[in-house]
This record gives sequence, structure tokens and C-alpha cells, in this order.
Amino acid sequence: MTTEADLRFNHFIEDAEAWIKLLRAEKRFSTITVIGHSEGSLIGMVAAREAGADAYVSLEGAGRKAQDILAEQLKSQLPPDLFAQTERVLATLSAGNMPDSTPPMLAALFRPSVLPYLISWFKYDPAEEIGKLTVPVLIIQGTTDIQTSMTDAQALAAGNKSAKFVPIEGMNHILKEVSGDRLAQLPKYSDPTLPVVPVLLDDIAAFIKSVQKKS
Repeated sequence: MTTEADLRFNHFIEDAEAWIKLLRAEKRFSTITVIGHSEGSLIGMVAAREAGADAYVSLEGAGRKAQDILAEQLKSQLPPDLFAQTERVLATLSAGNMPDSTPPMLAALFRPSVLPYLISWFKYDPAEEIGKLTVPVLIIQGTTDIQTSMTDAQALAAGNKSAKFVPIEGMNHILKEVSGDRLAQLPKYSDPTLPVVPVLLDDIAAFIKSVQKKS
């Protein structure tokens, strides 16, 4: 069993690659399209390339490095002096190095056992990785997502000029049709009665049907 201290971001990529190769061996499937949601968007795009998938869909995926997103989220929550310390830790991890120390108030976020994982994650830039794909790519982003933004989707689209970019009006991060700010949305995250936005399913189905098997 892998412990937190031994876990690396590429382990998730390798798991996805193994599934793609397993499905490829199944003669029942004419094409293999990988769909990556949220953090899985980055995992999926790398795995799709490495395992030779026929197409790829990014669903509410980040278009920036994880450390940049963390910095943005923490800046509004921390006092300036603590945020300055946090920036230094993030910069050290981004350079592939272990920090000498971390802020005690952020011990949960920067616990020693998770730092190697963060280093392995921070080296990936989604906007660069999606540009390495030569298969058909679909980028979908909801306009009411409070976790990833339209800016993220636009960064992904800029990274792969041949990708199809589809914004879905009123769709949030968990693929439901909602409006409102963070406080208004959070109760709906645990509401199982809200259906997945129908147009999302239609768009993905149409894209998959259009995919041709790689020669």
C-alpha cells in the first residue's frame, strides 16, 4: 500500500495510462477518448498522450500550474507576512526542492509527507501539456464554475490551437446548472437531485462519435 509520503502525481497518470491500454486491448471499443475532470484534466491529458488515446476531453480543468492556483486561493485568506512565507515555500517546491521550513500555521497544507507529492505535481503546466496532444481535443467550461474559471479554459485553448472550446452557460464545477456566488452554490454541491446539464452530455457524445481511430 502506497503511503502519502510515497505518493507522486505521476502515479495517477500511470494508473490512467494502464486503463487506456487495457481498454485498447478490448476489441469491443473502436476508439478510446479520455475525459479528465478538474484535477483529472491534467492527469487525463498526459495519460492520453502517453498511452496513445484517440481523443481527449478537458472538463472544468485548470489552465495554470497548481502552485499558481494555490497562491491565488491563499492570498485572499492569509495576512501579508504569512502569504509572503507561503510564496517562498511554493517557489522552492516549484524549483523541485524541499523547503528548509514551512509556516506553522499552514502545517496541514505543507506537512512533510505531502511535500514530495507537491513537487511532482508542480512541474506540470496544463497549458503546455495540452499542446503536446496531436489527437482531437475538446475543452468544456461552465460559466458559473467557482473552482476553475473561463480564464483557465482559455489558457488551455491557447495551448492547443486545434482544440474545440465549448463554454456552457450556467454550468458549475460539478456539472450542474446553478447560479450565484460561492456561498449560494456550496449547498448544491451535496444535492443529488440536481441533474447533470443535458447539453454537456450531448456535446461529449457528439464529440466522441466524431472521433476517428488513429492509424
